[in-house]
Amino acid sequence: METKTPITVSATVDNSLEKVWNAWTMPEHITKWNFASDDWCCPHATNDPRTGGKFSARMEAKDGSMGFDFGGEYSNVVTQKLIEYALSDGRKVSISFEESGNQVIVNETFDPENEHPVDFQKAGWQAIMDNFKKHAETL
Repeated sequence: METKTPITVSATVDNSLEKVWNAWTMPEHITKWNFASDDWCCPHATNDPRTGGKFSARMEAKDGSMGFDFGGEYSNVVTQKLIEYALSDGRKVSISFEESGNQVIVNETFDPENEHPVDFQKAGWQAIMDNFKKHAETL
């Protein structure tokens, strides 16, 4: 398997760390932002945000033409600071939350998969991050 350089996407969110953390970790919020475009949705999510906990989110096209489950297991969770996990396919992901004045900088770094071009993956994950930012700033 070809090894690729991890990809990072980020957002600076205008809200408190507590609200940003809750938007990222609570299933009732995850379903409102965890998709890359308006023709997709996240109808269901479960989350146990603790080291050893698991998560799953259903991502699917609104027209029902395709969908998939996105999930994994947390290897390290430091509340309101850091989330690290392994996806079901073994790829690693790390998300950091850093307060900066009245904002929170969220950086998400992930190992790319080998099916799609790196630019495509980065654009998709950044679009999801942009949806997250938009949602988190409404809380």
